[in-house]
Order: sequence, then structure tokens, then C-alpha cells
Amino acid sequence: MYEINRTQNSISKLPEKTFSELNFREREHLQEWIANNPASLGEELLIIQKEFSGFEDTRERLDLLALDKDGNLVIIENKLDDSGKDVTWQSIKYASYCSSLSKQDIIEIYQKYLVKTGSSENAEEKISVFFENAEFEELFLNQGQNSQRIILVAANFRKEVTSSVLWLMNFKIKIQCFKVTPYQLDGKLFLNIVQILPPKDTEDLAIKFASKAEEEIKVKERVKKSNSKKAAFWAQFLSASNKQNNIFSKTSPREDYWVSTGMGASGISLLLSINKKQVQCLVEILTKDKQKNEDAFDYLFTQKEKIEKSIGEKLIWDRMDDNKSCKIRLILQGVNYLDEKDHTKINDFFIDASTRFDKAFREPVEQLKKLLKG
Repeated sequence: MYEINRTQNSISKLPEKTFSELNFREREHLQEWIANNPASLGEELLIIQKEFSGFEDTRERLDLLALDKDGNLVIIENKLDDSGKDVTWQSIKYASYCSSLSKQDIIEIYQKYLVKTGSSENAEEKISVFFENAEFEELFLNQGQNSQRIILVAANFRKEVTSSVLWLMNFKIKIQCFKVTPYQLDGKLFLNIVQILPPKDTEDLAIKFASKAEEEIKVKERVKKSNSKKAAFWAQFLSASNKQNNIFSKTSPREDYWVSTGMGASGISLLLSINKKQVQCLVEILTKDKQKNEDAFDYLFTQKEKIEKSIGEKLIWDRMDDNKSCKIRLILQGVNYLDEKDHTKINDFFIDASTRFDKAFREPVEQLKKLLKG
């Protein structure tokens, strides 16, 4: 890592340190940094337990346990200046232990974590929010073959570890290595986190070729699990909507909880969402850059009074600091998309709300284009 000197038009290397030199410890520091900001590992993760030891006939405990957006359990093992030679075997053991955890086990583990951290929130509700307000009973958690992932974090990885990780990847074991390096300059401390295995720039290509057969199986499984009633609902809604406006004219029915359309700026969408208790019309801000998402949300929030006046009612402004996306919502409670008697009411709400959203956000979103490109 280098510091840029604009005046001299030069760069100088930042002093690289070890965690030991800076008196940082694995559990007290590195583990807490990742637990508090799991997005530092390059994706949205929901931490559901720390120092998890709920395994039968063993006192072993893994560092962090998380869920990813696909419902996989993620075992995160942290080491400081040296990975040690046994971390791969250790993490494989933990993954095998976790493979037997049921959906109810996961709920209980997460609820204990919330209580331990002083939160009064409900584990099921938090998990549903993480999965974009999906119906909890329809979520698939830790199911199917190879539904556990491993993430290893250390300042340096021994050859024994990198060799075994590369070998495991050949057998479609989902395992990643992240190198963490602390730096110090003028009393300030910095942390660089880089995925070294598989190399980030070739990860997608490697997965594409190495896992083609596995992906085909997963697609078939998703098709079997998908609920055709969602597609049926969206089909009838889109038919009704397209007779009154063209906002969703380019949208096709889907077997999912939501449909969306662009709003003229990259990363900003108008989205309609359904579940068995309520439906929502919302603006979602989701680019690859979390800071840009928050900046865009903050900008729109400065236009709150004008936007809500145009829409004609108060909105729910959800910055969602713990997640990558930001959302601005309007909710209709007490309706169930599975009940055909509610379809007319839901359709009317979606058509009216999306029309008002499109009108109210058109100008502010247009002004946001420069911000998102910056």
C-alpha cells in the first residue's frame, strides 16, 4: 500500500506492521472488526454467532458463523500474523459439524447471539429482512450438498494451507483465503484486506468452468422449490398494470417475491415486493459501492419534504447501515398475495404507488446521476 504525494507527484510505501507489534489480538480485535463489518470480506453476510461451541462431544469453537445471501452457512476462521499449518483441517471440521444444523437450530443460535449482544430483536424477523423480507417459512437455510462455506483470514498463509486450499477447490469446496495487513502512518492505523484464494479477478471464471455441472443441478433444484403462485400473481398484476401505465411494460413475471424496473440511473430501481402479510412499493439504491449507496440515499433524504409532498403521504426512509442497499418504502399491510380476493386491492395499490413514485423521484434521481458516476 502506497501513499500518494500530490505535491511531489510521487508515491511512498506505507510502513507495514504486524498485529503483534501493534498489540492487537485475534478475538479482541480482528474478530470484532469482521463481526462489526462483515462486508469487509467483499459481500453481504449476516453474523449469527461468535465463538460458537454448540457441537456435541467436543469443546471446540469456531470464530464466526454467518449466513450468506444464498442461505449457506459461512464458517469464518481468523488468525493473526500466521495462519498456522492446521487451520484448513480445523475449518473443515467446523464445516462438517455445521452441516447438520437445521433451520430451527440456526434460529436458536442467532437468537442467543442477539440476546448476548444486548439486542431485543427477533431472529426470524432479522433473517427475513436480510433475505429482502422473504417469508421465513419459505427460506432454505443450510440445505443441500455443499451448503457450507469456509473463509480463512490471516496476515500470512503457510504453504501447507494454500496448497490444501487449492486442492479442496478442485472438489468444489467453497473456501476462500483473505490476507489482512495492518499499516501505520503518522499515528493512524490502516487495514488492508485482500482475497488471495481464489484470486478475485479470476474467481467468477474459475467457478463457471469448475462448477458448471453443479450449477445445472442447483438450477433444477431452485426450479423445483420455486412457487408458481408468485409467477401467477405477477402475471395478472403486470397484465392489469400495463393497461394503465407503462412503468413495468418491460418487466416479465417471475417466481420471486419482487419485480423491478430501472429509474434512469444505474443502481436505482423501482421495486414491488410481496409476502403473505403485506406488500411494498419502494425505491432501492444498490450499486457495488456501499458508500455511494449511502451518499445517494442522503441526497434523496435532503429532498424528503418535496418527494413526500408529491407522493401525498409519509414514506419509510431506511438507510440500512448494516446492509449494502438503501430503501425508501411505502407499505400496504393486511393483504396476502396468495389470496385472490386481495389481488384487486394489491394491484390498485401497486399501480397507484408506482405511478406516484415514478413522478416524485424522476427529477431527484436524474440529479443523482453525476453523484453515482463520481
